[in-house]
Parts: sequence; structure tokens; C-alpha cells
Amino acid sequence: MKHFKLVYTAGVILLSVLLTLGIASLILAVLGADVLKTFWVIFCYPFTSLKNLSGVINIMTPLTIVGVGICVAYRSGIVNIGGEGQMIMGLLLAIVFALNTELPRALALPAILLFGVLGGACWGALPGLLKARFGVSELLSTVMFNYIAAQFYSYCLRVPLLDPAVAGGSGDPQTVKLSTSEWLSRINEVFPSLDKGMRFHTGIFIALLIALLVYLFMWKTPVGFKMRAAGASDRAARYGGISVSRYMVLAMMISGACCGLAGTVEILGVHHRGLGNCTGGYGFSGIVVALFGGLHPLGVIPAAFFFALISYGCSALQINKIPVPSNMIDVLQGLVILVIVAAKLVLANPYLMDRTQRRLNALLGKKEAA
Repeated sequence: MKHFKLVYTAGVILLSVLLTLGIASLILAVLGADVLKTFWVIFCYPFTSLKNLSGVINIMTPLTIVGVGICVAYRSGIVNIGGEGQMIMGLLLAIVFALNTELPRALALPAILLFGVLGGACWGALPGLLKARFGVSELLSTVMFNYIAAQFYSYCLRVPLLDPAVAGGSGDPQTVKLSTSEWLSRINEVFPSLDKGMRFHTGIFIALLIALLVYLFMWKTPVGFKMRAAGASDRAARYGGISVSRYMVLAMMISGACCGLAGTVEILGVHHRGLGNCTGGYGFSGIVVALFGGLHPLGVIPAAFFFALISYGCSALQINKIPVPSNMIDVLQGLVILVIVAAKLVLANPYLMDRTQRRLNALLGKKEAA
């Protein structure tokens, strides 16, 4: 049968999607929700207005940048699950710089973004060095660094960076609001002729640019090739004269830099000040986005949009008076992860594909004989 591999791959993916929808439908039915209406709100409601679609794009922005950073680490043979901590340290350094300097807008925005990149890169380099020099598992170190970053950020919000307006009050700790000259503009401010409902900030262009640049770096440069070679097989890379340890640290620095940039963009584009939960959990969600995007920087873009759509849709369930817990997004993400892993195992098994092809050929042969 011609093009069997393509048909087989498409069939596995389609079956995976149907399985995900089936399990999600079962869960919703158990919760007593209207399954069709719930799916309509999650997948269709975000498209009902430009304002809603702008909300999706604003969620997509940090997810794209984090997802791209995670791809760099995974492709280089190191598992980075410390994106949350790297986001925190990046945005923290960016906030400290922004609150203590007064620069014209043309200099302020690039400088703040650069400090965010620097903070994330330094925090990402630490577990990379521990892995390269002492063989410390990055799974353990990145998780621990997440907790350290979160607690340090919490301390900074409550003591040195606390907004005097909320000091001693019952409100959540937060920093002073950044100057408007340090905010990322909304798209309808840059292009006044656009519909006023188009309210997403210009950070989306930074996200798309980062995805393109990382793709070109990883796939079109000698350094990127060596990083991917080290990730594919460290023994073969060492035999070929590649310093696996060096590129491992470099990969974590780039990955952390992307996460730090994502946190900074979120602050400058959405919150405009430091808040307790300003990362939105994107450091963890970005891992799912990277996997769903095939660990490819350009594949991350549609994957980030898909997960942003789900996230915004799930947040709209309460508005549409659907009795579903707000953490339904976590359930859907968990389902997607399981299905992705299962689908990849099936597609990576050549014996299963060969057996399926033989059975299909036998079945077609019987029909022709009949």
C-alpha cells in the first residue's frame, strides 16, 4: 500500500485525539456538566470576539517563549523542568532594574528585556553546571531551584520591593507599578486603525521572532548541530570530538534565557508590576507545549496557541455558568501529556507498524480474492 506510513501516522494521531475527547467527555459527564456546551465554551467561545481572541494571544505569548526554551534543552539531551524558577528570576531582575532606572522608552524596553534574559540565563546555567561537572540529575536540581526562586521572590515582594501603598494592609504583596514608558504596547496602540477589540500586546512579535531565531540557530549553525548531536547521543558526540558538558551548560543558559524573557514579557505586557502569581504556571505548561510541538521551535507556535485556547476557554467556564472546577485545564493538560506519550511510543515502534501493514495487506488480499 502506497504512503502507508503517512496514513498510519495520521490514523494514530486521529485515534489519539478521539481518545482524549472521549476521556474528557466521560470526566465532564461524571461532574454533571453539559459535555457539548462545555466543549463549545472551551474551543469556540474564544473566537466569539476580538477581545477574547486577544486574551488567547496574550496567554500564547509566554507559552511560546518558554516552549522554545524547553525545546533547546531537550534537543541538547537535558530535561529542563525549571522553567518556572527561571521565569521568576528573569522577571525579578528585570523589575529591579526597571524600578531603579529612568531611561527613555527606546532604551528602557530593550534594557529591561535584556536583564530578564540575563536573570533567566544565570539561573538556568546553575543546574547545567551541576549536571556537567558533578553529574547531578537535572530533574532534581531544576525542581529544587524552582522552590528556591519562588521563596526568594516571595520574600522580595514582602520586604524590599513591597509597594508602600499596600504595606501593613490585607492586600496581596506587590511591587510598585512600572512606568508606562516601560510597558509593552497593545497592538491597537501601535496601529490605531485596527479594531479596538484587538488588545493583545506586542510581546507576541517577540515570541514569534525568538521561535524563528532559535530554529535558525539550532538547525542552521554548527553550534546548534553540535548541541543536537550531543542530545541525540552523548557517546557518539564525544567520539566525534564534541564537548558534551560545554554544550549542556550552553543549552541550559539559552533555555533559561528564554524562560526569563517570557516572565519579563508577561510583566511588561500584562501585569505591569510584580505580583504573587504573575508567572501563571507557564513555566510548567511550557513543557507540555514543547512536547506537543514535537520539540521543534516552529512546532511550538501552533501548540502554544492550542493550549492558550484551552486555558482561556476553561477560564470562561465560570462566566458561562458551567459547573466545572476551574482546574479542569490541569486535567486536560494531563490527558494530552498521556496521549502524546502513548502516541509517540506507538509511532516509534517499527514492529507494530510493520505488523499493522501486513495485516492490512492480508485483509485487502482476501477482499480482492473474494
